[in-house]
Amino acid sequence: MLFNTQLKSNPLLTKKDFEKALIDLIDPVYRLMDVQKTPGRFHISDSGSVYGETRRDIEGFLRTLWGLGPLGTSTSKINEYKKYFDAANKGIMEGTNPASKFYWGHLHNYDQLFVEMGALSCYLLLTKESFWDQLDSSQQKNIFQWMNQINHHTIPNTNWLFFRILVNTFFEEANLAINNEQIEQDLTELDSYYLDDGWYFDGYDNQIDYYIPFAMHYYGLLFSTFYKRKSVSISKFKERGKIFGKSFKNWFVKDGTALPFGRSLTYRFAQSSYWAAAIYSDINIEDVSLSEAKYLLTNNMREWFQKPIFTAEGFLSIGYYYPNLVMAEGYNAPGSPYWALKNFIVLALPDNHDFWKAPEIKPNFSIKEKNQYSRMLLVHNEDGSELQAFTAGQHSHEHAHGEAKYEKFVYSTTFGFSVAKGYVLPKQGAFDNTLALSDSEFHFRTPFGYEDYSVEEEFVYSHWKPWDDVSVKSFIIPVSPWHVRVHIIQSNRPLHIFEGGFSCPDDGTQVITKQENSIFYQSSIGISGLISMESNLEATLIYPEPNTNIFYPKTILPALRGKLAPGKHILNSVYLGSNKTIEIPSDYNIEWNNNSLQITIGEISKNVTLTPL
Repeated sequence: MLFNTQLKSNPLLTKKDFEKALIDLIDPVYRLMDVQKTPGRFHISDSGSVYGETRRDIEGFLRTLWGLGPLGTSTSKINEYKKYFDAANKGIMEGTNPASKFYWGHLHNYDQLFVEMGALSCYLLLTKESFWDQLDSSQQKNIFQWMNQINHHTIPNTNWLFFRILVNTFFEEANLAINNEQIEQDLTELDSYYLDDGWYFDGYDNQIDYYIPFAMHYYGLLFSTFYKRKSVSISKFKERGKIFGKSFKNWFVKDGTALPFGRSLTYRFAQSSYWAAAIYSDINIEDVSLSEAKYLLTNNMREWFQKPIFTAEGFLSIGYYYPNLVMAEGYNAPGSPYWALKNFIVLALPDNHDFWKAPEIKPNFSIKEKNQYSRMLLVHNEDGSELQAFTAGQHSHEHAHGEAKYEKFVYSTTFGFSVAKGYVLPKQGAFDNTLALSDSEFHFRTPFGYEDYSVEEEFVYSHWKPWDDVSVKSFIIPVSPWHVRVHIIQSNRPLHIFEGGFSCPDDGTQVITKQENSIFYQSSIGISGLISMESNLEATLIYPEPNTNIFYPKTILPALRGKLAPGKHILNSVYLGSNKTIEIPSDYNIEWNNNSLQITIGEISKNVTLTPL
């Protein structure tokens, strides 16, 4: 069907529903592969990536194995969906055969196809009896030799190490030659990324994102399930996996929407793959029941299937809530979004598993949780329908839009966030929930890297220097559904300032209020606005460039703008972002007493001590 519309009506209640969802996801690309007559690869579109077209096309095929492998644990399902398994198996045999024109080739250090060996390894482990054991010795040798290249090349010290571990896990299961010393070295390195309370980092200790659930935990739990020998690492992965879910559940809201944050968002419903891996590996998650884990997995997937994330041909697109190359990283190729098929590991569960019978139960979300590992204050509204994550100290220096994906003041499940098309003008930068400074009318700078940061129980603090002679200390204080921003700016140069609130779809109207120097906008999804205490800053609405917000293609942005003379400035403002109808209070005030702040917003009153000042 056009745009894969059948997925919108899939209730995801039964195992058969999950099977149908998987087939509906892969059928368009398998039909394309058949038409193109290219076993083991398919060409979806011509957009580029940091690796070449051949690897892009192979990547897409191999990522479908994340879903087909679990389905293939049942002989009856292999027979029922024979054409897909025949195509997958032929693709693997052609791709690993050096005599075939469809050979996947000799690989080099840091090769993208080492990543895809993770999916291939899991497929071979899950379908070993029906596929691998039926191959002749030459076919088995071809697969071994192609995959064994990962043991003779350099790969990054990140979650990539798990791909080598999974390859060698399959080699051991198939009684092939393995390097136990290499496995132990990789496991030791991965163990060094562990923080505490179930949280890791992924090679970079100031970048904590979805690679923790859908990589570090996902692969660790699969390895601990596949690996037959006793190992200290197995018990560690399972114990840490049990602990992690207790805090990770707070990255979701009650309709299943997950926090939009960090890189690789184009993998979409892989956000909930940790829950699938935890269920498959049979761990009892602390403070999260099987019914609650099922709720988070299925509701996240249902919510995604309602979004326009497919092309007209039914292919998953690069983007987030809609097809969007602007927000993509350099490693996002046309087939990359099929990484989301990792959720279908639950298809490896037997028909009588408790997962298929368990009722879905909404978990209780914390109203406010300080997470020192992800460097966030996570704030839910009272009914759990909205999450705002206030961040400080996160940083990603290597991939596109790191400043937007990691270093904004707050991220929302209702309003999303925006990435910049350019930095010459504010409308190009779409600077929502960040502070942008320029020493002219053009070329703005936003936080990127930090001198210092702190995540406290009542606020987050960050210190950054856009220039050597300009210092900005920011305190962001949640007062749900509002939050207060205090910026202490010390500058030796005149500055142009632009500070955005929550951007929202431009399908509503401006809300007229009595407050001076304020601006509010009511859209179809909620209200966004601000009140400034500074007379030299103007409250305004701007229209950012289209396709900058990852949720909404065309947005409007409440913002403050103005000029600052050289010297010291303390800027106080109040921001609102809510999916509820909110009455704008006439009584509001921010009063300083030494380093304490008395905040009054209507009936809300709060006193906060800020350190360091």
